Amino acid sequence: MKSLKVTCAIILHHQKILVTQRGPGMKLAGKWEFPGGKVEEGESEEACLLREIFEELYIQISIRRRLKSYIHDYGDFQIELIPFLADYVSGELTLREHAKFLWLLPEELKNLDWAAADIPVVEDVLGFYRTQI
Repeated sequence: MKSLKVTCAIILHHQKILVTQRGPGMKLAGKWEFPGGKVEEGESEEACLLREIFEELYIQISIRRRLKSYIHDYGDFQIELIPFLADYVSGELTLREHAKFLWLLPEELKNLDWAAADIPVVEDVLGFYRTQI
């Protein structure tokens, strides 16, 4: 079974969180996720995240910290999803691969049809916000 390391960003801006919907032609098309991508050989997780966010969304972010990672088995492949808390810095958000994007309040995250690997990250984000309020 193929195993991939994938980073994702919980990007904060004005108390909202950026989420993206996977576009047509992508695996899991129509599902929502935190944006990011596959770690390339010899690349650090942080460098991967900065590269992927710029390549997919044309924005710059600043990474705050790494969060707990999760392994998810999709049957024909497995991913280790490595989330990072980050801040939006600059750039006009332009979708290259995704169908849609939304800036949501934390309590709105539960209303989406998430990719299975992202669900525990959503739970962690909601838990984080509950303890910070």
